[in-house]
Amino acid sequence: MDNLKEIRPDVIAVVPRLLERIFDRIISKGKELRGLKKIIFFWAVNLGLRYELNRGNGWFYEMKLLLANRLIFKKWREALGGKLKIISSAGAPLQPRLIRIFWAAGIQILEGYGLTETSPVVTINNLISGEVMFGTVGPVLKDVQVKIAEDGEILTKGPNLMVGYYKEPKLTEEAIDRDGWFHTGDIGTFINDKYLKITDRKKEIFKISSGKYIAPQVIENKLKESMFIDQVMVIGENQKFASALITPDFQFLQKWASDENILFRDNEELISNTLVFARYQKEVNEMNLSLSDHERIKRFRLIPDEWTSQTGELSPTLKLKRKVLYLKYCDVISEIFSVDKNS
Repeated sequence: MDNLKEIRPDVIAVVPRLLERIFDRIISKGKELRGLKKIIFFWAVNLGLRYELNRGNGWFYEMKLLLANRLIFKKWREALGGKLKIISSAGAPLQPRLIRIFWAAGIQILEGYGLTETSPVVTINNLISGEVMFGTVGPVLKDVQVKIAEDGEILTKGPNLMVGYYKEPKLTEEAIDRDGWFHTGDIGTFINDKYLKITDRKKEIFKISSGKYIAPQVIENKLKESMFIDQVMVIGENQKFASALITPDFQFLQKWASDENILFRDNEELISNTLVFARYQKEVNEMNLSLSDHERIKRFRLIPDEWTSQTGELSPTLKLKRKVLYLKYCDVISEIFSVDKNS
């Protein structure tokens, strides 16, 4: 945030986790307000979360939004440097609620999609042509081709596609088929035959013992909407149900615990508190209401560690390194699925 105030950019490119962090910090500041200021702050937030694009919000909504911008959202823009107009987001799915509220605040988020192998853009929401749809990564770029395989995988080719992996002909053959289509490893679908929507990574989708498939990223993103949750990994391959490992947002949790007069010496003792666990159970229960029965998180465990790229649990673009996490928490995972059914 200090860097943004110093540089005062017009446009920035981010991964979603950074934007989630910025939003969480703004909301935390709002929670510290008192009285009428706090009421007005969250009135503006709730108004922004209802923002619609290209469907008309109505004159009364627009009047309220104008007031919210003068009272609240203007301060958000100032906190981000004062000149920021566009944020390009890629690398992972972004929560649609963040797109809505930042657009309402006068900062337009444009989600895009691509890989290093595609130089790197395949699709992006286009502000100039007006081709923008929330919750999608936009239309395909000119001269680039995209099709969805039978199993849902996104395939692409065009002048932006690499020749191949350097001195790795076998890997190149595995990635690019005989017809020249590059297999991205991502699962997606087209909305209105134009806007690409990414649903998950092909290799990350798993099947529980009933034969039902789980797309973990969708569930993880829903859970990360909670102010209490920093990171989460959904697990349950070949098991009877889906579960999750959750790392709390300890800064937020510690403040909440202090307000609730919960005493603790360290993070480990904090997450062991029954009141803390009950609060997280409430967050999980609320999220479960939006899922199908087989997708619901039946059990979870709170993890005392913070996952970062420096400590090895996250990639440089802040994606989960699932193999690393499975290995690191194999005992916890084993305990989740071996405990008595009624526990």
